[in-house]
Amino acid sequence: MKLKTSQAVDNRERVFLLGVSLKKSTRFRNGIVERESLLELEELARSAGAVVTGSMMQVREAIDPATLVGKGKLDEVKLEAQMHKAPLIIVDHNLTPVQLRNMEKITECRVIDRTQLILDIFALHARTREGQLQVELAQLNYMLPRLSGKGVELSRLGGGIGTRGPGEQKLETDRRRIRDRVGKIQRAIDTVRRQRTTRRQAREAIPLGTIAMVGYTNAGKSTLFNALTHSAVLTSSKMFATLDPTIRAVRLPSKRRVLLSDTVGFIRELPPGLIAAFRATLEEVQEASLILHVSDISDANHSEHDDEVLKILRELGVEERPRLRVFNKVDRLTPEELAALTQAPPNGSSAGSIDGPVFVSAVSGAGLDDLLARIDAALPVDRITHLDLRVPLSDGRTLAMIYAAGRVLKSELSDEVLSLEAEVPESLARRLTSYTIQ
Repeated sequence: MKLKTSQAVDNRERVFLLGVSLKKSTRFRNGIVERESLLELEELARSAGAVVTGSMMQVREAIDPATLVGKGKLDEVKLEAQMHKAPLIIVDHNLTPVQLRNMEKITECRVIDRTQLILDIFALHARTREGQLQVELAQLNYMLPRLSGKGVELSRLGGGIGTRGPGEQKLETDRRRIRDRVGKIQRAIDTVRRQRTTRRQAREAIPLGTIAMVGYTNAGKSTLFNALTHSAVLTSSKMFATLDPTIRAVRLPSKRRVLLSDTVGFIRELPPGLIAAFRATLEEVQEASLILHVSDISDANHSEHDDEVLKILRELGVEERPRLRVFNKVDRLTPEELAALTQAPPNGSSAGSIDGPVFVSAVSGAGLDDLLARIDAALPVDRITHLDLRVPLSDGRTLAMIYAAGRVLKSELSDEVLSLEAEVPESLARRLTSYTIQ
């Protein structure tokens, strides 16, 4: 058994990481380079299935337009990669086609940048047809300007990190054919978007509040989603384990039912093309009545992560949407740290933010009752009212609304008519006046 485990590890692709930071940037303070971005790249590489064999960080006055870090540094990187037996170099920066080509020529290794790595992880985790289409669209748009001078490489069968999704075997050097494929994918995504809109309109016919969970990748959104909805959505410590949105109903303390959606995690420097490609998925955020902004409070860099999330919310045009801050993973804090935070919570106020964060642990269940109560208070008031109803069995739509949005206490069938005693939201009660027993 141990031999098989060892072989499995050895079969994973070996990679070398290269980071670059500018002295004038905010990430260079007091002469010390913040390595958090490189550590995040390491976590991304592991999520893609790689074995990180080594890394190197260079601080520069300016980016070299031809080689990113300069030929001398690339010669060092080449030797390090050879010493670590790493045929793939992952760069913590978005590369131009010229930089990519020159870096591969000098290092004699395959080189991919941060964007291509993220796209690869998305391709690895996309499960639904919609998710796969969106990833392929983003990958093709990324590869199109990088075709120049790579005709030989792109004609080979792809293998390894950075080649998943459409695959190099499908990327013809003929730009016209690639653009045709992009057009077909865009039309398919438009069809998916129309279908999603139809489903959303059907949901809106039943007056349920909608809530979307957003946050930095690996903030524990899916675990929290499962805890609130009693579902079994995939949870993983790997980044971007959730790509396809999942929607479940949740009953609040006021007995109202609401719809909660789990969405893809955000990350710093998320490729703009990826945001555009996943627009259909992110529409769940744009249509939500309330946004739950989930943060990993145990992460020392959670404030910076929160800023990145706010940037994307601004891009989506929902920055001023009512937003409840949820600080997750309090089980990882000491009692003293938690007490200090609850007395003086981190400053997270911004447009749309509801005063006062909620401290929870999706794993232990701590604070979940408080979270549901805060959600209840944050959503528009829709009081529950008690009704006696008579609804014909043939009116399946009305019966479905009553069972979906309300709580049936008693039912009795007589002569193809269902007599119901139910508790329903006032917004629905106003639509049921013709069925109400006076």
